[in-house]
Amino acid sequence: MAELLYRIGRGAARHVRAVIAAWLAVLVVAGVGFAVGGGTLTDSFSIPGTPTQEVTDRLADEIPEAAGGTGTVVLTTTGDEAFTDAQQQELSSVLADAAEVDGVETVVDPFQTEADREAQAAQLAEGEQQVAAGREQLEQGQAQLDAAREQLEQAQAQLDAARAQAEAAGQAEAAAPQLDAQQQQIDAGLAELETQQEQLDTSAAELEAGAEQAEQGAALLDLAAEIRVVSEDGDAAVANVVFTEDQFDVSQETKDTVIETIEDGVAEIDGVHVDFGSDISMEAPSIIGPGEVVGLVVAAIVLVVMLGTLIGAGLPILTALVGVGIAALGSLAFSGVVEMSSVTPVLGLMLGLAVGIDYALFIVNRHRRQLKEGYDVEESVALANGTSGNAVVFAGATVVIALLALNVTGIPFLGLMGTVGAASVAIAVLVAVTLTPALLSAIGPRILNRKERAALVPVHGAHAAGPVDGTPAATAGKPLRPMSTVAAVGRVVLGVAVLGVVAIPALDLRINLPDGSSEPTDSTQYQAYSTVAEEFGAGVNGPLLVVAELPQPVADDDLVATQLAIGEQLAAQDDVVAVAPAAASEDGTVVAFQVVPAEGPTSESTEQLVHHLRDLSPVTVDTVDGEVELGVAGAASGNIDISEKLSAALPLYLAVVIGLSLVILVVVFRSLLVPLIATAGFVLSYFAALGGVVAIYQWGWLSSVFNVDSPGPVLNFLPTILVGVLFGLAMDYMLFLGSGMREAYAHGAPARLAVVQGFRAGRSVVTAAAIIMISVFGGFIFAEDAMIRPIGFALAFGVLVDAFVVRMLVVPALMHLLGGSAWWLPRWLDRILPDVDVEGAALERKHPHAEAPAERADDATSGARSGTAGR
Repeated sequence: MAELLYRIGRGAARHVRAVIAAWLAVLVVAGVGFAVGGGTLTDSFSIPGTPTQEVTDRLADEIPEAAGGTGTVVLTTTGDEAFTDAQQQELSSVLADAAEVDGVETVVDPFQTEADREAQAAQLAEGEQQVAAGREQLEQGQAQLDAAREQLEQAQAQLDAARAQAEAAGQAEAAAPQLDAQQQQIDAGLAELETQQEQLDTSAAELEAGAEQAEQGAALLDLAAEIRVVSEDGDAAVANVVFTEDQFDVSQETKDTVIETIEDGVAEIDGVHVDFGSDISMEAPSIIGPGEVVGLVVAAIVLVVMLGTLIGAGLPILTALVGVGIAALGSLAFSGVVEMSSVTPVLGLMLGLAVGIDYALFIVNRHRRQLKEGYDVEESVALANGTSGNAVVFAGATVVIALLALNVTGIPFLGLMGTVGAASVAIAVLVAVTLTPALLSAIGPRILNRKERAALVPVHGAHAAGPVDGTPAATAGKPLRPMSTVAAVGRVVLGVAVLGVVAIPALDLRINLPDGSSEPTDSTQYQAYSTVAEEFGAGVNGPLLVVAELPQPVADDDLVATQLAIGEQLAAQDDVVAVAPAAASEDGTVVAFQVVPAEGPTSESTEQLVHHLRDLSPVTVDTVDGEVELGVAGAASGNIDISEKLSAALPLYLAVVIGLSLVILVVVFRSLLVPLIATAGFVLSYFAALGGVVAIYQWGWLSSVFNVDSPGPVLNFLPTILVGVLFGLAMDYMLFLGSGMREAYAHGAPARLAVVQGFRAGRSVVTAAAIIMISVFGGFIFAEDAMIRPIGFALAFGVLVDAFVVRMLVVPALMHLLGGSAWWLPRWLDRILPDVDVEGAALERKHPHAEAPAERADDATSGARSGTAGR
């Protein structure tokens, strides 16, 4: 690989215009691809097979109108007065226009809904009065019947007495016709009374049945009493847009059309303001904002300080921008055919920019050192590309592999993020080893400042070649000494203790997708969320959809009773504010309910409620023979399911990355203990970075500093993304520091001295690279998008603790304590391991200006390595 990169570097140096033209052509092609194939991005995430998705699919089959996604539109008056009748009529007309948009099932008019609710309540009240009046009439009728029956009974008694007297007087036969006639009249009267009684009983039964239905309707209305769409003071209203597709499949184009229709209509109504919830409104995150610019400026300052020239500082930034431009436009070109999150291209941008600058810096730094030693420009470019460029390719490959490994989680959107990020890093590597050599050749000696150019001398023999980054292992006349054992122990204890303390908050990690409360306070999503929470309750921002599957169809007469029986069981659960029937299937086997939780969609109580409702299943009701199965859906439920799926996939992915780390480092360093140390350090860095994220974004520490308006759960896919990215970057720093230690040891330096030599050789370039990465990632901490900010912080803080605490404090100390055993490797394993030659030592030996390893060792360490060549 080193020889191939040497030739590529030389070819690029000789064909500068062709290389530059080729990359510009690639950039243009990516731009054309974006213009032709670019689509809309989404802030919705879905994972097939989650409980929410299964319930949604069942609803789509049984009750299509209830399965569609929803969007929240919040209407308010500008003067805090109640909506006037004229405003209500105009808004109803606007909402009706929005309902005509393709992809919209309906738009629920809040004013009509409240009017219907009031009419229903009035109807129920009137029904109660009618029932009371009917009962009174029935009581009066029953009293009349009872009085008539009593009269007939008295007549019957009198008749029986007369018949007895006639029989006693022996005149029974003579009196029989008259007495029989009277008996017939009494019997006819009794028969008539029985008929009237039956009619009265029938009316009473009908009245009671109607009363029972009215009571059930009133009870259902009471269960839903807290679900309002117009505030009590009348100055705020919520209109729900129901889409034909489910929440995760609604296109942003449809949402944008709805937003445009409503905004244009509301703009013509005086005294009315409209905001849109995060479930319908998505503002594409800005690629470059003030924070990102500040990050680039800091990176440029670091480059100027390290390289000493503006042109040298500008070159890595230029090549990085070319790389991220191609990567961003190229990835967005596929957004029209694949569902792509708005975070995906931004993640690629963050990674491509950071590694692009660093990778170019490694090659530029090596080239500058060689020029100062007197190398010819073309030869220096080729050699820098073959040595430092070789390390860049290997380091980039570790990042690419780690990001591609996100696909093993089985989570589509996460795999796509990893693929786009890997592509961005791969492009950054290709740009670094092709465009960077071409530009270095075009710049020539001007990569050095005037003083450095004035001191240039031609090559008249061998020149020392240092470790991978090209920094001499030691300065002549300043022999190095190993650190003391006490200092090494102190460094390990201090570093591990600091990282352990910082990692403690990670034990309280909660993950979810951010809701409207996490958006900037001046955004429409935040305004909509806060208005709903204040006027209607926080739970209205994340209602749940509970679906009841009945064992057999329920008759229409029993539907209300069944809904009430199930609704009462739902309402009896903790943290349930209101329950309302939403819909029922035509065959009477599926009934859906809207359940409003006590707190917002990302609250811990809502998460527990989702699990509790699922655990409640199955339930039994009097009107149904058998058990009723319950399922929970809705946006809040879906986000909870996705978060749990991500949490379940994290241990597997972490195990894959740790195993990958061990294998890569064993091959690179030909050691067993060094990879264990390096990997353990990565694990410490990871949990420390996660602890920092929890403390700031979940607990709210330093919230004013990091612009955290509403602390809440951590972005659900951040812990997984952080594993892949931080692993790759940690391996970069371990490679550039550890390879110098190994090279010094292989050239004969005692193990403990080799640690110091390797550390001194790589610390300046690793420090600069780390500061640049922290600056670039840190610039995204103050981005507008709520999902990007914690990612930027996690990566910046992760690089900070890994580079400066783990790689520069803990690892060298552990290497010192291990001494020579750090490089122990079984002979059988040594024989089968490939020689990857990351530092390009073979290329240096082959180079005509290279000198023997022993001479380099003597020259670099003033004899510290002598006498041990051939180890």
